[in-house]
Amino acid sequence: MTLSVREELSGGDKADLRPLLIVTGLLQEARIATGAGLVVCSSSNTGQLRSLLTLVDPNSIRGVISFGVAGGLDPDLRTGDVVVASDVMAGAGRWGTLAALNEDLVNRLTSGRRRVVSGTLVGAEEVLVGHSFKAVLRSETGAIAVDMESHIAAAYAEEVGLPFAALRVISDPAHRALPALARGAIKPNGQVDLAVVLRGVARNPGLLRELVITGLDFSRALRELKGCRKVLSDRDVLSNRQAWERERVNGARPAKQGLASQHLAPQAA
Repeated sequence: MTLSVREELSGGDKADLRPLLIVTGLLQEARIATGAGLVVCSSSNTGQLRSLLTLVDPNSIRGVISFGVAGGLDPDLRTGDVVVASDVMAGAGRWGTLAALNEDLVNRLTSGRRRVVSGTLVGAEEVLVGHSFKAVLRSETGAIAVDMESHIAAAYAEEVGLPFAALRVISDPAHRALPALARGAIKPNGQVDLAVVLRGVARNPGLLRELVITGLDFSRALRELKGCRKVLSDRDVLSNRQAWERERVNGARPAKQGLASQHLAPQAA
């Protein structure tokens, strides 16, 4: 498929119709995101995700969106709530997002009974287990949600001078956290290692209830994520390059031919 890379917008600006880079961590997220005009880069291993991003030609994309589920830190957030990041932080790093782009995303996503909130996302390098850790992270950072990909995607976007946004759906709310078993049960390609899960349950049958609750939360979050998927296909999302460059001064990059859907991810074991 060939895309025209420039198109007139109202007000005289030009729309940039190169693909969006969608950054995810889990296989289910990547499957939802995949589609024409999108480049999907996915890994649940943070080091591997950073390596995969180096394979992306920044001149071939118009912007970066972190897309997937997140853990709630704000007690007011419920499973299925949609978070559009106002900024992203991790350690000493902090990456702002553009107010105009955030407002546009919130407006596009707000419909029906969907609850959309904007706030700080904090990045983690490994799965957080135990709600006490989430409470500490909330206290230390003030962030409303946590994930393992947004800080990596934001750092990449800043490095190459592209607009960035993060769209995340709450899976586990603040008063719940992923079972400790989850830390070793996610393969780098985002698939669940069923053998690890079964061995863990066999050793500790009490984990089964936690896993069922986690699974129900995750399924609900994925359903909401699918409902948000349409905004990724809107050709004018993050397409007004002049507008975001006026908000944040960056050197312009030459437009190149648009790409059909691509998917960068580690192979299944």
